[in-house]
Amino acid sequence: MLKTYPGRCHCGAVRFEADVDIAAGTCKCNCTFCAMGRLWVVNAEPSRFRLVSGRDALADYRGGNLVAHHFFCRTCGIRPFERIDMPNLSGSVYYNVNVACLDGVDIDELVAAPITYCDGLHDNWDHPPVETRHL
Repeated sequence: MLKTYPGRCHCGAVRFEADVDIAAGTCKCNCTFCAMGRLWVVNAEPSRFRLVSGRDALADYRGGNLVAHHFFCRTCGIRPFERIDMPNLSGSVYYNVNVACLDGVDIDELVAAPITYCDGLHDNWDHPPVETRHL
């Protein structure tokens, strides 16, 4: 079931709201950028994501995946969300929302939710990576 969560970076300069269904599942990727940051995300459609404040506090890092906008706070360095443009496997723009940046997440619901593992390291997005214990 969709629930509206407020979210923020560590210092609070960036604030957002996202309507997400954590129980439907979350995602972890093994690409070097996500693995190094231990990013754990839940997806949100653009119509279900609202940047409340802090647009000027955001920086956009563009790595090897040219459709991924890895936004981070210029003050505290936290990555509260990413925007994934097209073309991508989903066929539409979406947001990866960092579950650690959402306020009020029920930890029991989070750990009970299924996790999809993506093999971004090998650009093999349709299949899970062989090793996931480090993610």
